Amino acid sequence: MIIFTKYYIMFLEVNIMFIENQNTELKLILTRNIKKEIVAFANTNDGRIYIGINDNGEVIGVQNPQKELEALSGMIREGIKSDLTLFTSIYIEQINGKDIIVVNVKEGPNKPYYLADKGLKPSGVYLRHGNVTVPADEEIIKKMLIENRSSSFEEELSTNQDLHFEYLKSILEKQNIEFNENKLKTLNIINLENKYTNLGLLLSDECPFSIKASIFSGKDKLEFSDRKEFNGSILKQAEEIFDYLNLFNKVKGEIIDLLRVDTYDYPKYALREAILNAIIHRDYNFNGSILVSLFIDRIEVSSLGGLLKGLTIEDIYNGISETRNPKLANVFYRLKYVESFGTGIDRIMSSYVDNDKQPVISISDNVFKITLYNRNYTDYSFILNEDTQFNPFGTSKENLIIYYLKHHKTISRLDAERVLGLSKTRTSEILKNMVNDGMLTINGNGKTTNYSLKNRG
Repeated sequence: MIIFTKYYIMFLEVNIMFIENQNTELKLILTRNIKKEIVAFANTNDGRIYIGINDNGEVIGVQNPQKELEALSGMIREGIKSDLTLFTSIYIEQINGKDIIVVNVKEGPNKPYYLADKGLKPSGVYLRHGNVTVPADEEIIKKMLIENRSSSFEEELSTNQDLHFEYLKSILEKQNIEFNENKLKTLNIINLENKYTNLGLLLSDECPFSIKASIFSGKDKLEFSDRKEFNGSILKQAEEIFDYLNLFNKVKGEIIDLLRVDTYDYPKYALREAILNAIIHRDYNFNGSILVSLFIDRIEVSSLGGLLKGLTIEDIYNGISETRNPKLANVFYRLKYVESFGTGIDRIMSSYVDNDKQPVISISDNVFKITLYNRNYTDYSFILNEDTQFNPFGTSKENLIIYYLKHHKTISRLDAERVLGLSKTRTSEILKNMVNDGMLTINGNGKTTNYSLKNRG
């Protein structure tokens, strides 16, 4: 009985020791598929593979381990790219009197590693996820290639060498800067071989990247009120998107101690910095557009490319910055689009210091989004849960208008849009019906038109 207990305990210990997980893979026999596991560990994290142990963790052993060891060495050297010889070790080990083969794999520095006969595609590149090995999708493969390339996007040769710089030239002329070959080299628009770089592509009139702006009527994306796409040199895009957003950046005036104080929905500095941050720091290895979405209560600026390796969202909030495109940032600095490096986010936060809702930064693997809140927006929807008895025959939308007018003398159509969170057409329809139903009086005409509660005497 004692012998059985000791054997049983030993068996349990083996089972506990050999369990497949993020860092451990068990193989009963050596097959060519083992290359997938080796690639997965090299692309993800350090790992160990045991050959001669089944999926239950039971040690079975390997027949002719020396021959199998030699075959495995050949698979690693010839079947996997880039070379993993320096990052793998293989040896024979005895467990419970049986020979097994152990493969130690270090996470490699030259990702992505892939199967030589499959190439750089999902069928050739693998990752470790929990206790399984999975194919990497094309976006992950692309990201690994970008992270491990020796040169940055802006330094590489542009595939389009037929570039023109009319907009850049006009900006330089305004600042009394001569546009010539030396200046193009100084700005890294052309390289030492007089070839245009990708930085030149971005600044050229032929820039293939764009900014897409969408104006929504409410707090969601159900109804557009306007949309526009900006193309051409990214310098031109920066100027035009800022001018466009300023058309919707309304100002609210109030009298404080006999002085009129104007407050824009969004601080102009914060709005400009959010746009410039998206342009300068986005990842141009991806082809998508920068997206700007304006709602009645906020604006969202989303650009492709998450944080650079080693940075955290806490670092960003603390004012720590590292530029993905330093040469592009330098151009914007030289042309006085930005005042200094690495201070944009900190200044955006400072411009909201007296507001209840602070800017929010959201980051995923491939997207950086900053949200600025409308400082003049008031959400009146909460009153629907408090008091809907202003007019027993009114709809909830009408009650919102009435509630507003109980605290303000008049309401304009634009203010009504903000209160209701509806489009211009739908808001105008509600106001017209309230006038026809005797709830409101219309005052003025044209741009001065406003509405007030009707005096029922």
